[in-house]
Amino acid sequence: MIEITIDSEFIKLDQFLKLVDIASTGGHAKFLIQEGLVKVNGEIETRRGKKLRSNDIVEVEGNKIKIL
Repeated sequence: MIEITIDSEFIKLDQFLKLVDIASTGGHAKFLIQEGLVKVNGEIETRRGKKLRSNDIVEVEGNKIKIL
């Protein structure tokens, strides 16, 4: 599992996917999310504006990333 620290209280899911280089563009992030390919804390997440906070775990394309 990869761990990443964010500098603010939260980060939106689509921005997070770009930050960690899973999505190259906002459109790519939107596609991954809308196709049900992204899980947050073990559940499929379809809202690209979902606010991620400390201790959330994002799973996509076989990668698990924990937010610190």
